[in-house]
Amino acid sequence: MNDTRSACGDPLTRLKTSWSTLYKTRREIQSKFPDFWDLGVRKKHLEVVLEEIRDGDSILDIGSSTRELRQRLMDVCGYRLSYKSMDIDRETKQDFYSLDEIKERFNVVFLFEVIEHLSFEDGVQLLSAIHELLLPGGKLILTTPNAFHPNRLWEYSHKVTYRYDEIGGILISLGFKVKKIFRIYNDAFFRRLFRIWVAAPLHKYLCVDFAKSILVVAERE
Repeated sequence: MNDTRSACGDPLTRLKTSWSTLYKTRREIQSKFPDFWDLGVRKKHLEVVLEEIRDGDSILDIGSSTRELRQRLMDVCGYRLSYKSMDIDRETKQDFYSLDEIKERFNVVFLFEVIEHLSFEDGVQLLSAIHELLLPGGKLILTTPNAFHPNRLWEYSHKVTYRYDEIGGILISLGFKVKKIFRIYNDAFFRRLFRIWVAAPLHKYLCVDFAKSILVVAERE
């Protein structure tokens, strides 16, 4: 059988990983988090952020848009934080507009709902660059749309949808240690109650999940 990757050009040839490595690291994630439905559920990504950041942390928010998260962190936690932002949209006020401008390293990097807008190759390159921007022991906290959500294919600007084990495997292959994976789901109380406790068996049978995003906490070793 012909290898179509060789015929079309292997997108990993210029990256710091390989297909065999990705298959192996994906299995590592599956052994640590064997069932998607057993992943913990959090209402908002901010809950996890507040658990992971520490007083004095330096933070880089990639894809920060309006920098809204900076104000929310100031409102809800009393930590002294050094917050810097990066976004390619030059109509917004940012500290950086490209990764090439960044000459420092950080304790924490946020990457919320960004990687799905990139090609697979560009997404892996971005994660590799983030690894280099983190201090030893630094954390990457990322979210990306849930591959099992029924609306996952409706957003025209999304290029790649990742399963939890796929994104986790990529992170391991790049030198991260995956610490936590959550499903992010928030809804009206009774609808949330119905979907989690009543409709869950049907959702599992149909492979449908109404958690809109998955969240991964990964650490640079």
